[in-house]
Amino acid sequence: MLPDIRLLILPLPDFALLPFGAFLDKLRFSADDEDYSRQRYCSWTLAGLTAEPVVSSSGAVMQVEAIADQLALDDYDYLVLFGSRNAEATASLAAHYQSLLKRAAKAGVKLVAIDNAAFLLAACGLLDGHKVVVHWRHEAEFRASFPRVQLLREQLYCIDGPRITCAGGTAALDLAVELLSKACGRARALKGLADMLVDESRNSRHALRSLEASAGQGRQVQRALALMRHHLSAHLSIEELAAELGISRRQLDRQFQASHSMSAKAWWLEMRLQQARWRLLNSSHSLAQIADEVGLGDASYLGKCIRRRFACTALELRRDVHCGVPNNPVQ
Repeated sequence: MLPDIRLLILPLPDFALLPFGAFLDKLRFSADDEDYSRQRYCSWTLAGLTAEPVVSSSGAVMQVEAIADQLALDDYDYLVLFGSRNAEATASLAAHYQSLLKRAAKAGVKLVAIDNAAFLLAACGLLDGHKVVVHWRHEAEFRASFPRVQLLREQLYCIDGPRITCAGGTAALDLAVELLSKACGRARALKGLADMLVDESRNSRHALRSLEASAGQGRQVQRALALMRHHLSAHLSIEELAAELGISRRQLDRQFQASHSMSAKAWWLEMRLQQARWRLLNSSHSLAQIADEVGLGDASYLGKCIRRRFACTALELRRDVHCGVPNNPVQ
């Protein structure tokens, strides 16, 4: 009996264990009756470009079963890539993976990019004309790097024909359920969720409550936070943001003061500075590039903001020199 769904799984260097483990374990539960872990209803192969083990972002090492270039790609329905938290490094792998990925696409294999693997597909030109989802932290970076690719905001995953993208984290579990549902039926796709202590799978448009800083904040503040993330790289004023919400700036500030003890403008600046700090620590982008990505004008202005907020220069922050970093109110 042939499996209903066959997947070739490629973890990229520095891949994150959480989405990888969640996705793979969901396959395992649905692959067989009871909990026997046999690859009957779905099958998968863990592969790499070489036979060398692949090191995850946590340092855990995974041994691959096969070399991808030696496999018959038309034996698979999906090729699933797991990216790292460093989007720039993932995109730089294009020269190594492009040939394999283009051959897979030509063979009719659907390409799945989880976490920052979307940056690799985009760098290979394989997301042109497709809708894409990335982690909310990397939306501005993706728009800056690939402005012609249509990026959907704040979704867990997107299935757009032969191209499938996923924001990563536990959303990989939800994507696995959706792919299994299409191939094996909903009942088998949901099998094992109780064993994984998961209540239910989420649809692609599920809104993360954890993105909101306080459960007690009003709906307008929640909408404002979503717009701030979406417009992170835009030179948008607080007045324009308030206008999108249909309220005045004074009303918006009053609500932010009540829920966060600071103005909307101060909160948005903090959000941008925290994102800039993350970029400095996790990319080699120039200060000018980062300033553009987080909507803070030019390198000079961003540098001044960083010194004022973190009590050190951008270079010291990038070198991970100990800085007097106050508590981060933007979680």
